[in-house]
This record gives sequence, C-alpha cells and structure tokens, in this order.
Amino acid sequence: MTNKIWIEHYPVGIPAEIDPDLFGSIPDMMEKITTRFADKPAYHNLGYTISYGTLDELSRDFAAFLQGLPNLGKGDRVAVMAPNLLQYPVALFGILRAGMTVVTVNPLYTPRELVFQLKDAGAKAIVILENFANTLQQVIEGTPIEHVITTQIGDLLPIPKRWIVNLIIKKIRKMVPAWRIDGAVTFRSALDRGAARPLKPIEITREETAFLQYTGGTTGVPKGAVLTHRNILANLEQTGAWVSLSFKEGTEIAITPLPMYHIFCLTATLSFMKWGSLIVLITNPRDLPAFVKELGRWKFSIMSGVNTLFNGLLNTPGFDRIDFSAVKVVVGGGAAVQKSVAERWQQVTGSGITEAYGLTEASPGVSANLLGTPWNGSVGLPFPSTDVSIRDDSFNALPVWTGEGEIENHTGEICVRGPQVMKGYWEKPEETATTIQDGWLKTGDIGYLSADGRLTITDRKKDVILVSGFSVYPSEIENVIAMHPGVLECGVVGVPDEKSGETVKAVILKKDPNLTREAVIQYCKTQLTHYKVPRHVEFRETLPKTPIGKILRRKLSDDKQ
Repeated sequence: MTNKIWIEHYPVGIPAEIDPDLFGSIPDMMEKITTRFADKPAYHNLGYTISYGTLDELSRDFAAFLQGLPNLGKGDRVAVMAPNLLQYPVALFGILRAGMTVVTVNPLYTPRELVFQLKDAGAKAIVILENFANTLQQVIEGTPIEHVITTQIGDLLPIPKRWIVNLIIKKIRKMVPAWRIDGAVTFRSALDRGAARPLKPIEITREETAFLQYTGGTTGVPKGAVLTHRNILANLEQTGAWVSLSFKEGTEIAITPLPMYHIFCLTATLSFMKWGSLIVLITNPRDLPAFVKELGRWKFSIMSGVNTLFNGLLNTPGFDRIDFSAVKVVVGGGAAVQKSVAERWQQVTGSGITEAYGLTEASPGVSANLLGTPWNGSVGLPFPSTDVSIRDDSFNALPVWTGEGEIENHTGEICVRGPQVMKGYWEKPEETATTIQDGWLKTGDIGYLSADGRLTITDRKKDVILVSGFSVYPSEIENVIAMHPGVLECGVVGVPDEKSGETVKAVILKKDPNLTREAVIQYCKTQLTHYKVPRHVEFRETLPKTPIGKILRRKLSDDKQ
C-alpha cells in the first residue's frame, strides 16, 4: 500500500474508503433511484421534462424491445450514436436493463471512424439519430450490425411539439441527409413494441461489462476501455462522497452541456441522478447564444464543462447577466482549466471552477479539488479508495514534492489504482499489459504530488517538448499566453528544429485583431525561461478540438510555420 497522505486533508464527513459493492449492478441502482424519486423531474431537453418514473417506464419498454430481437442477448454490444436528447438516457438504461453492453459513439464520426468502432466492438445493434443515418448507411454492410433503431430529435416531446420540431429539422433546416436502411425500426415503434412485452429478469454481476468506452484515438487507433458495472458504481460512490457535504436530494438542477457519449459527462450525469437531481441536457453547446439563453431559464446549482466551453461562455453577450446565486459547484474536467479563464469566471459569476482529473480508463474520476476551493493549478486530492503514485520511466516511485528542490526530480507519470480502474482494453491483451502494471494504471499524464496530498498535472507524456534536452510542458506556455489580453485561445506544440531538436510553436486565436507575433514573443520573454519562449507563432481563425472542446495539439503541428 502507498502512504495516502491526502486522506489527512479530507474534511470531516468524507470517508477514506467507499463501498464499491453497495449495489449489485447499474440497473439495480437505477431501480432504487427511480423508485425513490419517481415523481421528481429527471431530465429536461428542448423545453420538455420527464420524471424519474417516466424514465423508468420508457427504459423498461426499450429493454423489453431489445430482449425480443433475434440473435441479441445478454452481453451483446448495442451502440448509441446521438447527441444529448431525452432518448439518450432512455436507450442507455434500456440497454443495461436488458443485460447488454453500451457502446457510446460520437455522432460526428466519419464513415471510416464509424465502421472501425462498430467492427471493433462487435456491435449487433445501434440506436442512431436520423441526422447521422446516412453515415451508417454507407458502411453498414461492412459491420456486424443486425438491428437499427432510428430516432428523430423531437421523438420524446409531446404532440404537437414533436411534429413541429421534427418537421423543422427535416424539411426547413434540412439537417437530415437522405438515407435508407432496410429493416430499420423507429424509436417510438420500439417503445410501443416493448410496452407490449414482459421484461425478462436478467442476472447481472458487478464484474460484467457495462460500457465499451472508446478512447479518443488522439494517437494511433482508438481502443475500447472495458468498464464494468463495479467500475462505474465505484466511481459514483467516490464522486458522491466528494459532494455529499453540499448536495441535497431532490433539489439540485444540473446543467449538462458536454455530450453523454463522453465518459466525463456520462459518469457525472449518473452521479447527479443519485441525488435525484433534474438534469438539463444541452443538445448543441456550440451554439453559445442559445446556450446562454437556456442558462437564463434556470436557477441551477451544478454545471460541468471544459476550459474552452467556459472561455466561450465568458465571451458570449448576456452571460454576465445570468443568475449564479444558487450555484454550488461548476466542475471543470477533460482538459486543464487555465488560470486566466478560472479567474475571469470567478469575477463574472462569483463562483469558482472546481477542477477535477480523470480519464476514460478510470471511469473516469481520479481526483478533484474540494468544493469551494479557489483555482490553485492542481487537480486536488485523490478520491476515496484511490491510490496515486508518481513513477519514473523505470516504474520507480518518486517522492512527493515538499516545496524544496527541483520539482522535476519529483515529476513523473501519474499511476492510479482503485476499484474504478478499467478491466482492460477490449480484445487487446498486449496493450492492456503495458497500460496496467502490477495493478497500477499508467495514465500517460505527467505530474507530481505535493506534501499536502494535492496532485498537479504538468502535461501529457506524449506532448512534452524536448528543447536541447530540457523538458518543456505545453500547458505551462498555454497558460502564460492565455493571460495576454489580446488572446482568445491558444495551443502549443513542439516542431522539429535543426539546432535544438525541437522548438516551441504557439497557435493562437486572436481576441485583439491587432495582436502581432512580436507582441506575443515579447510577452512570453517576460514570463518564461528563454528555451520555453515560442520560436514560431501562428494565428488561425479556429483551433482543432475534440467533441468536448479539448484542443487537439497533434493537429496544430500539421501546418509548417
């Protein structure tokens, strides 16, 4: 066992350990939640709310429908390819109640990306928003898919709103490319057929697979992290213990702009449900004016997001007029929250951003700052029942940083152990063996532990830039550049250099149209050691990002400067 120095810094009420076996499975937990909060509002989307009781009924019907499909049984993989809609939690919990495994799919996937994931997962069925059915049509013959359930955006809205929304999307906005898939069943038809069938009880153990959650594939081929019911349930208990001192059952309102197909949002949403919260699903957070308008309708207490989303909101007219008086926590994850964004958020909203850390392979939560902690550059304390160790390239444990000496001597790969760590990568035993060593998950993130138990991430292992043998962390330079008043967003990468091996390149989105390369470099010289100062500065109109808004550094180096 490692010395869990962080536990002594837990406030009274947060336990050192959680019970990952409190529930038999996710459906077991859901049954207790939906029974307890049956009359409470559960999900809101596009102006309509369904209760926990209705969620229970609809997911039961969908589960019964799936059980009635030929050649589809316990453990089979069912893909879901849709944005945040009321249909998403219904399909999600229906699949799990049927004893099957959920495969979440990014709806913006190209045909090449989609066919790879469906084949790799061996998915036999898919629930897909009609808007993306044309993509599936192009590749379906090369996949194991046998059953297709299609849905329209307004399918769970009441009449006549359902008809109006679906008509506008299809006929007026023309957002649904022509498609034809023989044998496809509509989502509403699936619910009707399931309602007429009994739901066969399925014995599900905690060690069975709940989700095949694919990593982003930012390097190499995407891999499916095998997340068991116990992995997810453990992480829900861990995050639940973290907020237990502040949340009240049946009263919280959670704004959910990140996509449910992303692990950060998926587990956060389940965590909010444990409190009987109302979850407001934002279908298109990229439409920032519409998002701000929606925020103005709610006296919300919880919100999750990423740095680029927070930054975008701060630069959207009307955001500063939103009522933040009920906010208990705004959780930032997925990527580092920059100091400039955190400070401005605090100034505008009167509430801080609680930075957390996790990764797909850990279901995802590893650590978080305590609620109400001002931004401090760290990702807080490891969660209960979680071990964190910093290791060098030879897998030797490094000592904590006491505040004296060089931080570099205490900085290494962050390794994690706990009940939330995945079973492994789907059908990739060799990659599993190199990622999980002696029970420790090697995260690929670089950081250090302080004497007070706080974990600080310096960067991704693969993103570290080697300038004349010196390690340069892009996130440090990004934080500095982001503080410049003329910068809206930025990303930093290493590019080849004849003299130093690599040198620093900054790619910037301007806030001030008059900002120059020389001004950026001069500013960096006042803040950074000479070898960290960017040699190359490029201005762009947009920055490449992942679906949740994380800047894709690998694409920043595509264009030569």
